[in-house]
Amino acid sequence: MMDPCLRAVVEGIHSSPTQAVVYLSGGASQALGWLMSVPGASNTVLEAVVPYSRMSLIQLLGKIPAKFASRQTAEDMALLAYNRALKLSQPGYQALGIGFTGSLASTRPKLGDHRFHVSARTSDRLWVSTVTLSKGLRTREQEDTVSSQFLLKAIAYACKVPATFVSELTDHEAPDDFEMQFEEDQELEQLINGQICFKVYPFSSGMLEAERKVILSGSFNPLHDGHLKLLEVAVSILGDGYPCFELSAVNADKPPLTTSQIKERVLQFEKVGKTVIISNQPYFYKKAELFPGSAFVIGADTAARLINPKYYGGDYERMLKILLECKNTGCVFLVGGRNVDGVFKVLEDFDIPEELKDMFISIPVERFRMDISSSEIRKSRGI
Repeated sequence: MMDPCLRAVVEGIHSSPTQAVVYLSGGASQALGWLMSVPGASNTVLEAVVPYSRMSLIQLLGKIPAKFASRQTAEDMALLAYNRALKLSQPGYQALGIGFTGSLASTRPKLGDHRFHVSARTSDRLWVSTVTLSKGLRTREQEDTVSSQFLLKAIAYACKVPATFVSELTDHEAPDDFEMQFEEDQELEQLINGQICFKVYPFSSGMLEAERKVILSGSFNPLHDGHLKLLEVAVSILGDGYPCFELSAVNADKPPLTTSQIKERVLQFEKVGKTVIISNQPYFYKKAELFPGSAFVIGADTAARLINPKYYGGDYERMLKILLECKNTGCVFLVGGRNVDGVFKVLEDFDIPEELKDMFISIPVERFRMDISSSEIRKSRGI
């Protein structure tokens, strides 16, 4: 039976607005059991992976680590888990990545220390800790219990939940902790250089329970009423979904946006109380990987480019393959009418391949039509 103090901590974690991906290697296995055995685990645990063999850990990391059980490896695991949590978490929840790697008692005596490393990563914080255990003091099962308790405390700390149970670590086993808070500019730099896949600014006044995101992507230079109305209409057509805008910091044809440019554009969404996601993917097939199951709201001009083999090296089969992969992620495209080469066009004006037709949904002209564009607004302002 679980210790009541331990159970209270797990209940607190499950009640917090945090959703986590946990990667464990070499210990702390009991922590997963504790988390999963208390009702409400689905509120917290998005995914738990145990890359126990060397080859499994190498494939997870995408490289051979200098040391398998090390602080750096735990930190790398936490960052990967955080990016995974970003993709899986629901709107309104804090994404949390946890990495654990240990070298505990085994069937054969170890020449080195018995130790473990735990790392936690959120949008604005990195925490990593190393604990060196007193060799020979505990059995393997007891070392796993101690490391599991420590891991649970790390998750509780990230969830801002008090961990009231007493740790079984001795005075000589004091953790070696390191913590770093990221400023907004640092987070955005990490996004631009690809360390993190996206950042959410949840400015919406109310969080919806919908798992599917309804996403309007653009440069938003500037954001205007047409953008706001288009997304509103798209959500009403679908009947549900969490509406959000998406701005890519990386452009296929231009230099990346600077952190100051991103913050200027984000400010527009804060003023109108709308959620915006900053990503580093300019292509829709990559956006579909980031936001599986989402509904993307696009103009007819974008739809024309999506189904034009010209943008796939002139290869029709490659275009079809890429878009079918988008379809397999569960994504759909809602298409609004737009001027294309000086002519106003809607979805029905395009020859959509038969295999892709059910991935495209038309936004009726009577529901939405606004011909003005951001570039025209900039021109009228003399920008």
